[in-house]
Amino acid sequence: MTEGEIIQGCLNKNTAAQHALFQKYAGVLMTICRRYGGDHTEAEDMLQEAFIRIFKFINQYQGTGSFEGWIKRITVRSCLQILQVRKVRFSELSESHQEIQTSVPDIISDLDADEILKQISYLPVGYRMIFNLYVMEGYSHEEIGQMLKIKTATSRSQLSKARSLLQGKINLLQKISG
Repeated sequence: MTEGEIIQGCLNKNTAAQHALFQKYAGVLMTICRRYGGDHTEAEDMLQEAFIRIFKFINQYQGTGSFEGWIKRITVRSCLQILQVRKVRFSELSESHQEIQTSVPDIISDLDADEILKQISYLPVGYRMIFNLYVMEGYSHEEIGQMLKIKTATSRSQLSKARSLLQGKINLLQKISG
């Protein structure tokens, strides 16, 4: 089935088309869910919820732009909604707060994707959300602030703390394996 046939089939509630959509995109979307979920089981629950929403709102896909990008955005927003239900708290900082500049060192390139995902999954939920939205999804701090109803400075500080914590974890891995 082509992507267009899959979409049309899903619009018609065709279970074969829904299955084809799942088979085609489950791996990509599961990677997103693993970044936001604390463990594999939670990521699977997030993936299931994302597909429920994709099937429910597929009639809103306008056919312009990338379909994969559209379902990725639904998946990210689905993961965020699940996490927000848990009332994730962010420490608020004033707009004048100076961001601590940290960077994840080049040794991250020595780690495989599963190890990177594993280390990201160990971040506290709030840090993980901001890190994923900014670094992995490419949202700006202003967009993150609007999505999560937090100050832009809070997004910046949470990212800084996430990067610092991730850098510490990676440094520890390097010492252990070195």
